[in-house]
Amino acid sequence: MSDQLSSLLQEQLEKHNLSLDNWRELVQRLLDYGVLCRDDSQVEAELYDRFVRIHELVNDYLSLMGVRFQHDSHFRFVRILPPGARLPGMDDESDEPFNAGLRSRLNQHEVALVLVLRAEYDKALREGSIDEQGCATLSLEAIAMAMKSLLRRSLPENLGERRQAFKRLRQLRLINFFAESDIDSSESWIKIRPLIINLVNNEWLEQIRNHLAENLLLVDEETDGQEQDESAEPKARKSAPHLNRSLFAAEE
Repeated sequence: MSDQLSSLLQEQLEKHNLSLDNWRELVQRLLDYGVLCRDDSQVEAELYDRFVRIHELVNDYLSLMGVRFQHDSHFRFVRILPPGARLPGMDDESDEPFNAGLRSRLNQHEVALVLVLRAEYDKALREGSIDEQGCATLSLEAIAMAMKSLLRRSLPENLGERRQAFKRLRQLRLINFFAESDIDSSESWIKIRPLIINLVNNEWLEQIRNHLAENLLLVDEETDGQEQDESAEPKARKSAPHLNRSLFAAEE
């Protein structure tokens, strides 16, 4: 059976002047990294161009495992979507759990950073401050301020944890910066890449804004009430909006 599949695959690849080794290199890279960005390196440019030539064949192969991909021809990237992953406009028909290696898991620092960067990217879109590659440039100081204003938390104080969070997001092609040492200085700048849009949609951003506005209002009301009557029972704070399960699941 294996020989039959290999022969059939090789027959299809020969139509595009590609070998089985070319095929393995492409598929292994996709499954290992989870994303290909043509503008990142010469290697990824060659693999991306190869994918474009045989994307239908790749789709047929991955679909046997229940795996899909998202291809953005404008920004020239491909992202693997594991079974059960949800992205805007690409919901899975099934809702079966999937916790294997294809699904990346982010810790709480990384999840918070993704949310803040998505909100800042949305702001840059509204202001028209996006470059030709679709990236928004932001200083580390601005990110730290946004973290406090949006989520009322700070960037990791531990330098190792902070570097790891930004490094993880760079591996996922969500941001770009030159060296890890850039994360040490508040005057450093990073680029937020358009792939961030795929992880947090506009509907969830609106839920964040509404949630923060309501809770800030409650804080003000509690402060006023305490000034008038110290014995008054404070109002219950509303719970945070539910984050739909997406490509990434936060670690507890």
